[in-house]
Amino acid sequence: MSVGSNQFGAELIARLRHRREFFARQVLAAEKLSGAAVMADKMQLPKLVKTALDETRMLVLGAQILLGFELSGIFRDGFETLPMHARYLDGIALLLMIITVAFLVTPESYHQIVEVGADTGRFHRLISRMAGFSLLPFALSLGIALFITGERIFGFSAGLAAGCFFAVLALSCWYGLQYLRRLQTGHKERAISARQQTVMETTPLDERITQMLTEARVVLPGVQALLGFQLASVISQSFERLPASSKTVHAASLGCIAVAVILLIAPAAYHRIVFSGQDTEEVHRFGSWLVTCATAPLALGLSGDIYVVLTEITASAMIGAFTASFTLVFLVGLWHLFPAVIRARRLRRSGRPERPR
Repeated sequence: MSVGSNQFGAELIARLRHRREFFARQVLAAEKLSGAAVMADKMQLPKLVKTALDETRMLVLGAQILLGFELSGIFRDGFETLPMHARYLDGIALLLMIITVAFLVTPESYHQIVEVGADTGRFHRLISRMAGFSLLPFALSLGIALFITGERIFGFSAGLAAGCFFAVLALSCWYGLQYLRRLQTGHKERAISARQQTVMETTPLDERITQMLTEARVVLPGVQALLGFQLASVISQSFERLPASSKTVHAASLGCIAVAVILLIAPAAYHRIVFSGQDTEEVHRFGSWLVTCATAPLALGLSGDIYVVLTEITASAMIGAFTASFTLVFLVGLWHLFPAVIRARRLRRSGRPERPR
C-alpha cells in the first residue's frame, strides 16, 4: 500500500508541475503578444497624428469662408437694410466662428509648447477633442448664416426653416451618425487609442519638420482668407461711414493679420533658402517658434475686428470693447496660457524637463 501511495503521489506532483509549466508558458506567450501589440500601436502613432492634423486642416478650410463672411458682412451695402434681429444674429454667428477657429488652432500651439514637436498619445487625443468641440459652434453659425440669407430672399418663415434644417443636418452628420455607429463598431480601434494615450515616442527629425509645416498650413488658409476680406473691406463704401476709432482699430487688426501671415510663411522660406530643403534641428526649432508666435498677432487681429463689427452692430463702443477684450483673453488663454500651464504641471510633477521615451 505504501509503495502504491508513493507512486500515486509522485504522479500527482508531476502532473501538477507539468500543468504549472504549461500555464506559465501561456502567460509568457500572452505577454509577448501584448508587447508586440503595443509596439505595433506605437508604430502607428506618427501616422495617426499626421492624419488628425490633415483632418483639422480640412475643417479650417471649411470654416475660413464663413468666418470671412461674418467679419465682412457689416461692410456690405445691404447690411444696413437687414432687420435688427438679423444684425445681432450675425454678430452671434461671428463669435461662434471665432470659437470654432480657436479650438482648431489650439493643437498647433499645444504641440510646440507642451510636446516640443514630439508625437504623443495625449496630443493625438487633444486634436480629436478640439476637432469635436469645434463642430458644434460651426454648425450653429452655419445655421444662423443660412437663416439670414434665407430671410433676405424668401422671408422670415422660410429663412427660419432653412437655418434650422441645415443646422440640424450638420449636427446629424457631424455628431448623430457618428455616435450611432459608435455603438455598433470601432470598439477595437478605440481601445487601441486608449492604450496610446500615455505613449511618448522619440519622433524622427524629418517627421517633426513635416508636422511643423503641416501645422503652419492648418492655420495659414484661414489667416490668408481673413487678410483678403480685411483688405477688400477698406475699399467698400460702408467703410467710409465708420467712425475714426473703428477705422484705426481695423487698420491695426489688418497689420496684425499681415504679421501672422508673414510669420506662418517664414518657416518654408527659411528651410529652402538657408538649408536648401535639408532637415536640421535649427529648422524645426526656428519654424516651431515662428508658428507659435504667429498665433499672438492672429488673436490681436481677430479681437480688433470683433470690436469693429460689434460696435457697428450694437452702436455701442463699450459693448464692442468688452466683447473684444473677452475674445482676446479667450484666444490667448486657449492658445498660450493653457499649454503653458500644462507644461508647467508636467515639469513640476517630474522635477525635470519631460523627454520622449
